[in-house]
Amino acid sequence: MSRIASFYSPPQGGLIQQRPRRLPVSVTTASLNSSWRRRRGGRRLLPVSPSGVAQHKAPLTSDAPSESGEAEQQFDWLDQWYPFAPVCDLDPGAPHGKTVLGLSLVAWYDRRATGGAGEWRVFDDACPHRLAPLSEGRVDGKGRLQCVYHGWCFGGAGGCEFIPQAPALGPAVHESGRARVGSYPCVVQNKLLWFYPRKEAEYKDVLRRKRPPYIPQIDDPSYFTEFGMRDLLYGYDVLVENIIDPSHLPYAHKGLDEEGGVPMKAKIEQGSIEGFVSAMEGGNMRFQAPCTVHGTSTDKVAAASGKAPPPHLRLVAFCIPVGPGRSRLIWGFPTNVGVGLAKIIPRWFNHVVMNSIIDSDAYLVHFQERKYAAVGLHNWHKASYVPTSSDSMIVAYRSWFRKYCRNQVGWATPQSIHAPPTPTKQEVLERYWSHVVQCTSCSAALKAMKALEVFLQVMSVAVVGFLAVTKETLLRSAVQRAMVVSAAVLCFMASRWLADFIEKNFYFQDYVHAYR
Repeated sequence: MSRIASFYSPPQGGLIQQRPRRLPVSVTTASLNSSWRRRRGGRRLLPVSPSGVAQHKAPLTSDAPSESGEAEQQFDWLDQWYPFAPVCDLDPGAPHGKTVLGLSLVAWYDRRATGGAGEWRVFDDACPHRLAPLSEGRVDGKGRLQCVYHGWCFGGAGGCEFIPQAPALGPAVHESGRARVGSYPCVVQNKLLWFYPRKEAEYKDVLRRKRPPYIPQIDDPSYFTEFGMRDLLYGYDVLVENIIDPSHLPYAHKGLDEEGGVPMKAKIEQGSIEGFVSAMEGGNMRFQAPCTVHGTSTDKVAAASGKAPPPHLRLVAFCIPVGPGRSRLIWGFPTNVGVGLAKIIPRWFNHVVMNSIIDSDAYLVHFQERKYAAVGLHNWHKASYVPTSSDSMIVAYRSWFRKYCRNQVGWATPQSIHAPPTPTKQEVLERYWSHVVQCTSCSAALKAMKALEVFLQVMSVAVVGFLAVTKETLLRSAVQRAMVVSAAVLCFMASRWLADFIEKNFYFQDYVHAYR
């Protein structure tokens, strides 16, 4: 079974801890489509932007009546934990900038924290002096986050510790509240850095009340998990929809997976404001709002008896809202199969495969989002025909997004209602900025391959020069000269092949379905 097909193979192992409140719901495609058609009056849905999300400044908390006459609970986007990045891709010696939920953030390692043990911090990515991005700064020799525009330095709690322009004997202007940087609660869990998008003082200890979703297999020493991350030019909602859709795998990923779609029995058994579970043959697929998609096992007998779980490979996906028309995917593959071999395969090689998988449907999903926006997400059920049980997870997710989120993400900052300019296919499938520069393994591999390419080119020229100088002294026979020429040609051809490999796997490679 290929890695693509194994995304939705029956999983084994533990459930995600911190289970959501479950409300028994029986959801089928036909019944949900019917409920869309029956809906009349009640709360009017907000208009959506061309990028598939509406503009608003805070999470919706409207108590407008539902069809049953009861107030509908609205999903609070700001009362959630969000993954920032895998820790393995964060260099402790430098700040790292990312956008999550519309917030511009910088993560940096405070080596002075916890008695010198060190901790990661997540701040607003703006110096309070002149709003320069702190992610473009540095961690200075004293372990402070330094803005490189004017040299202001900040400690782990967000307070300013040094202003170079302030007189040493003058007022302590660095102690002003206006000199502070907004700091967010954060925690490392499951080898990921998570943050909570509220910086008010009352949320400082939010971790005691609410933790990020926990996946036991990631921390299980009998499993091996490898993470990857990529920014995408389509929105959060269609990213989730694509991840939980098993029926597209044999077709959108043809050439990477075997073709052959079959009917899939899937039924939504549990649903609530915190997500839902889809029961499939041999296992479940859980969507835990807002970010986590993970396979869970229905085989509790083996776990209860203490038996080792059967070999399996599973996908864990974190779908992160970045901005309108932009999202980020963090993926991992907890596996207890061939752990020793998995540890020695270069991480960048697996990322090359995953990037090909992402590219194979990225352009399709991008235009799918644009077409959804054209008709309005409130008319999704009219524009899309989803008659089979294979689409039940899609229908369940769209029902959740409509019911609890009003078809829009609760951005933490005001967002434009206008769609970003339509990018070219090369921009949608671009790999360098969306993945390579964010990945320590791929960045190192690219640097090494470029050095090897230059070395091969230099060698081809050097060999030709050697032939020209020594053909009358050392290389007198035709056979010897032919061998030297062959070596030069091989070096040049190898450099050209390597250049093509670098371009396709680290920058851009078109994916043309017609020739797959």
